[in-house]
Amino acid sequence: MLLKTIRKRTPHKRDVLFLSLTGIFLTSLVLGNVIGTTKFVTLFSLQLPVWLQDLVPPLIRNGKLYVMSIPVGLLAYPFTFLATDLISELYGRKKAQSVVWIGFFLNLYMVLLMTAANWLPNSYGVSGGVELFDGVYEFLVANTVSSMIAYLIAQSVDVRLFHFWKRLTRGKYLWLRNNGSTMFSQLVDSTAILSILYVSGNLGENISSVGALGILILNSYLFKFFFALFDTPLIYAGVWLFKEYEEDPEGFGLYGKNASEQLNRGVPSAGNS
Repeated sequence: MLLKTIRKRTPHKRDVLFLSLTGIFLTSLVLGNVIGTTKFVTLFSLQLPVWLQDLVPPLIRNGKLYVMSIPVGLLAYPFTFLATDLISELYGRKKAQSVVWIGFFLNLYMVLLMTAANWLPNSYGVSGGVELFDGVYEFLVANTVSSMIAYLIAQSVDVRLFHFWKRLTRGKYLWLRNNGSTMFSQLVDSTAILSILYVSGNLGENISSVGALGILILNSYLFKFFFALFDTPLIYAGVWLFKEYEEDPEGFGLYGKNASEQLNRGVPSAGNS
């Protein structure tokens, strides 16, 4: 009964779903930029066989152990691709691209606010964490400026590739457009943001060469690659659960429905609700 109620399409529920996906996207994006590379965490370690030890660079292993180490900001960022893929599938390319641009200007707004706060004189004897603020600001500006460039490129690539595959397969093979767009755009993102951080000197002292940078990019991408595989059943579940909400104006719905069919049946869409 509850499932049936959730799946029943109304203009209000459609808007709530879109705002919820947008909220997940923006929260993950801002959180990723705020905490960024302030800390690297180890997700897991793996004992390497002898024959493989010489092939794995020392930068990502501790003796015989391979260490999957990623910046904490990366934990949130893959959810942005899951959110935009769901928005792309259910609401169309224009809305997904609009969310990407909103995220870009939101980051710009955050940097401007933080810069203004940093510029204003400190009230001595009142402030309780000036050094903490200065540290957060230093990392935030470096991470946000670099990630804004990488983010805008990668997310735009993701949205366009998603709809390229959707048109090519006429709405079939959701797994192909989900993984085909996300995996490539994640590689673009990892390469762009870490390269910019490397050039600006905002990576650790161990990343002192292009070779070390390449290893870091690969290690970062491996996490995103497997997350993309992991989110495939999530996007299938989301599209199945909210298939009545689908209003992609390009049509080619996964379940054989499109915006024109909904209009013919009298179901309100974004343009007439």
